[in-house]
Amino acid sequence: MTLNFGRREFLGSVAAASLLAGCKVSKPGGEAASGDLAAQLQDIADQLLAEYPQNATILGIAKGKLAPLGHKWQDQTPAGVAARKEAIGKRLETLRSLDLADVADPNKLNGAVALQAHELAQEGYAFPFGDPLVLDPNNGFRNTPYVVNQLGSSYVDLPDFLESRHSISNAEDALAFADRVDDYGRNVDGETERLKHDRGIGVVAPDFTLDKTIGIIGAGAAEKPDQSAVVATLKKKLGEAGLSDDKLVERVTQSMTQKVIPALQRQVEELKQHRAVATSDAGVWHFKDGESYYAWALKAGTTTTRTPDEIHQLGLEQVKAIQSRMETIMAKQGMTGGTVGERMAALGKDPAQLYPDTAAGREQLLAYLNGRIADIRTRLPKAFATMVPGKLVIKRVPPAIEAGAPGGYAAAGSIDGKVPGQYYINLRTTSEWPKFSLPTLCYHEGIPGHIWQGDYANRMALIRSMLAFNAYSEGWALYAEQLADELGAYDDDPMGQLGYLQSSSFRACRLVVDTGLHAKRWTRDKAIDWFVTTNGDDKGSVTGEVDRYCSMPGQACGYKIGHLEILRLRDKAKAELGGKYDLRTYDDAIVKGGNTPMTLLETVIDQFIAKSKG
Repeated sequence: MTLNFGRREFLGSVAAASLLAGCKVSKPGGEAASGDLAAQLQDIADQLLAEYPQNATILGIAKGKLAPLGHKWQDQTPAGVAARKEAIGKRLETLRSLDLADVADPNKLNGAVALQAHELAQEGYAFPFGDPLVLDPNNGFRNTPYVVNQLGSSYVDLPDFLESRHSISNAEDALAFADRVDDYGRNVDGETERLKHDRGIGVVAPDFTLDKTIGIIGAGAAEKPDQSAVVATLKKKLGEAGLSDDKLVERVTQSMTQKVIPALQRQVEELKQHRAVATSDAGVWHFKDGESYYAWALKAGTTTTRTPDEIHQLGLEQVKAIQSRMETIMAKQGMTGGTVGERMAALGKDPAQLYPDTAAGREQLLAYLNGRIADIRTRLPKAFATMVPGKLVIKRVPPAIEAGAPGGYAAAGSIDGKVPGQYYINLRTTSEWPKFSLPTLCYHEGIPGHIWQGDYANRMALIRSMLAFNAYSEGWALYAEQLADELGAYDDDPMGQLGYLQSSSFRACRLVVDTGLHAKRWTRDKAIDWFVTTNGDDKGSVTGEVDRYCSMPGQACGYKIGHLEILRLRDKAKAELGGKYDLRTYDDAIVKGGNTPMTLLETVIDQFIAKSKG
């Protein structure tokens, strides 16, 4: 594919301009900030941990002076949101006072990354609705205009976190579990209060999104406290640790009885109030300031200033280029007649490509995924000079939330290595996962994708382990899919290679559909039909995808934009280094340079090129 977009199109904030021009910003009094830059950035990281304390557990650092964070959950009440907004402004004053001109200095690069993250966040918090989550170390990609939706809320996040992330090995861990359950009810009510506010200013999710959300949260609101998923998780973890604490179990049961479940019931009632005034308008254009919000969401999701029209057209061009390659493979396999989408749709329904939609079939599917991970590990020394363990477990998305969850997602492991990376696959039905589609998902979510890259991030300064940019994260994961192809993962698997290319085309389709929904006023049905017809994906899976774009505008555009920039920079490195170019050291430069906005990624690679020239 020919890559024709360059640096000028990437995020051009005042800070970025000053950094790349070699300028430095002074304090209000005119003096440049002094002091230990690394210590100042550590202080900012500590503040972010205090605001999103569950990430101390995720990173495996909730110990010693940070142990109290293991008992807490981020504050989702209006007061908590206001406090985060105020803190962003104060930290920006500090960051803008620093001399960050020479980003060849790792600490100054870290500061530049933090500065741009905070600028994006401040722009998001200027909207009086929704959740701008740029600075959330775990969910920074999940910006949304809708405080509660099928993809994110306390009900979606906290029970799964307690099951998959909150380990219990002693009485203190068990007490921390109970404390977090106490936060659960408070946060649900806080979200409900924010929902009421947003309804008052006309920010209401589409009716089809609300139907899913009400169904998901309604199931939790209908649980019997002593049989709830949270209480069951506590009992299981206590048993696994050889602990017995009837009083603590009773405390959590009472918290579910008196706080959480009543709060969930109140939230469902508020969501029904939203549903009563909702329309089927899918894009954010349907509420006041929706177009401005989408411009910010695209900027946050891609770290570019590309317009919706530019992204829409790029998507169409990418689909055409990728499907041309698919045509060649199909012809060799005797797959003729019909469009690429029609042929892939037929392949996806081939019984030989489907696992039984049973418990046993799901186990077979998971076993196959583990086999693909084992195979790709043997190939990685050809792509990286610096290896990491890449500890990984593959898990099914919890059935309680699978109706609204995406097809696959991942969470990096802890810094101490005790908790492996976790790669989730949505197995609500195996019909959404024909065999040819599975290998590339492993490479995207697992290795050498998100889990692999997260292992490098965990070796950086804490501020860099905690800040992530959607275009980099997802661009790397798409690049990882391409690496697997280049490393020969499909040499004897042409159908798997078709699956990889369909996946790549899928991400190009996202550029078209996301901008279609939010800028061109496509209906949900038009978006689904165009996607299914063009790419041949399962309609049920595509429906979930389209609904995801409605709830998280702009995020889906980061994949291809980031991928194409990594490829553009690779071509630049090849051209400038000639015989000195080495794929392994280039890939090292990308992952060891850390998660950055696209603005700064070229700076990282320019430094790599200069160093490689010697």
